[in-house]
Amino acid sequence: MLDVADVRAARERVAETARRTPLEYSHTFSERTGAEVYLKLENFQRTGSFKIRGATNRIATLSPAEQEAGVVTASAGNHAQGVALAATRIGVDATVVMPEHAPISKLKATRTYGAEVVLHGADYEAAAERAHEIEREEGRVYVHAFDDEAVMAGQGTIGLEILDERPDVDVVLVPIGGGGLISGIATAIKARRPEARVIGVQAEGAASAADSLRKGSISEWEHVDTIADGIAVGRVGDLTFEVIRERVDEVVTVSDSEIATALTALLERSKTLVEGAGAVPLAALLSDAFEYEEGETVVPALCGGNIDLNTLTTVVMRGLVETGRYLKIRTVLEDRPGALRRLIDVLAENRANIYAIQHDRTSRDIAMNAAEVVIDLETRGPGHVEGLVGDLRERGYEVEILV
Repeated sequence: MLDVADVRAARERVAETARRTPLEYSHTFSERTGAEVYLKLENFQRTGSFKIRGATNRIATLSPAEQEAGVVTASAGNHAQGVALAATRIGVDATVVMPEHAPISKLKATRTYGAEVVLHGADYEAAAERAHEIEREEGRVYVHAFDDEAVMAGQGTIGLEILDERPDVDVVLVPIGGGGLISGIATAIKARRPEARVIGVQAEGAASAADSLRKGSISEWEHVDTIADGIAVGRVGDLTFEVIRERVDEVVTVSDSEIATALTALLERSKTLVEGAGAVPLAALLSDAFEYEEGETVVPALCGGNIDLNTLTTVVMRGLVETGRYLKIRTVLEDRPGALRRLIDVLAENRANIYAIQHDRTSRDIAMNAAEVVIDLETRGPGHVEGLVGDLRERGYEVEILV
C-alpha cells in the first residue's frame, strides 16, 4: 500500500513542475461556520488543478524505454492537462482520450500543452476503454488518472504542504472522484498527524466511493450525473479504495444545489473561482454534511478552477436561486390598460429589481381577455422572496414560481 515515504519522495520531483499553492485563512467562512477555515487554493496550480502533481511524478518515474514509447491516458479534462504539460516538459509524446462532451476550455488547454487529443465516448469509462486500446496498439505507457501509486503519491504532496503551514490541522476535506487525491493526502496527513480527520466528499450523483464503503466492496455506477464534472467517475479505483478504507475517516455527499451555492459563495466572498469539483469540500462544510467542533481548524482542498464559462453561468444562476437572490415568476393579468403597471408597482413597493419581462397576449393557455406575464427578478434572500410572493398573492395575483 502507498506509504508516506512515497509521498515525500514525490515532493522533489513534483516541485520541478508544480507550484506550492497558498493556504489562506477565510474570515467569511470561519465566521459562518464557527470553525477556523483555511482554504487550500489548488485552483491556483499550474494547469488550474492538482492533477499536474500526480502526472509529473508518474512520468518522472518512467524508464528511458517507456519515455521513448510515449504515454496515453484518459481524462475528463484536468488529468489530461497535467499529463500533457508534464510529458511535454521532458519531451515525452502524449496522447489523451477525452469524453466527447468534455468542457471546451479543458479540451483546448490540453492541446495547447502539447498532447494529441482523441475524443471518444460519453463519459470517462468509455474514454478509458479507447485509451487502453491505444496503449495496446501503439505500445504506449498508460498513465492512470488515479489508480496508480506514483500518481497518488504526487497528489499527496498537497497534504505535506498543508501540514507545513498548519501542523495543528483538525479536519481536511477532500473531493473524491476515483480516489487518487484523497489517497495521497490521507497518507501524508495520517503519517504526521494521525488524530486529524480526513473526510472525503462526493457529489450525490457520482457517489461510488461512499456507496462502496457502505457495502464493503467496490460499487460501480453505470450512470453519473453532477455539475462537478471533475469527479464524475462511476467507480473508485482498486488501489485507492484500499487506502480510503484504511485511512479516510468518513465519506459524505453533497447535492448539486449545495455545490452551486458553495461555488457562488467563493466567487462573491473570497473572489475565488473554482470548478464544481473544487467547490465540493466547502459545500460539505457549509451544509453541515459532517460533524465538527467549534474552533477546529478545517482545511477544504479546493482542487481545481477549470470551469467552462457556459457551465459557470448555469452554476452561478443556480447558486443565486438557491440563496434567494434570483426569482422567476409567472402570472396572468386582465388584458386592460394599466394592469401591467399595477403589477410593476407592487414589485417596486417590495423593492424587487426587474431583470426582464415577457408579456404575451397570444398564449392558448389563457383566456382571450387575459395576458400572460413572466418576470425575472433580482431579490435579496429567502425572506424577501417569501414576502414578495406572499404580498402578490394577497393582492389577488395567482403566482407560479418558475425558478
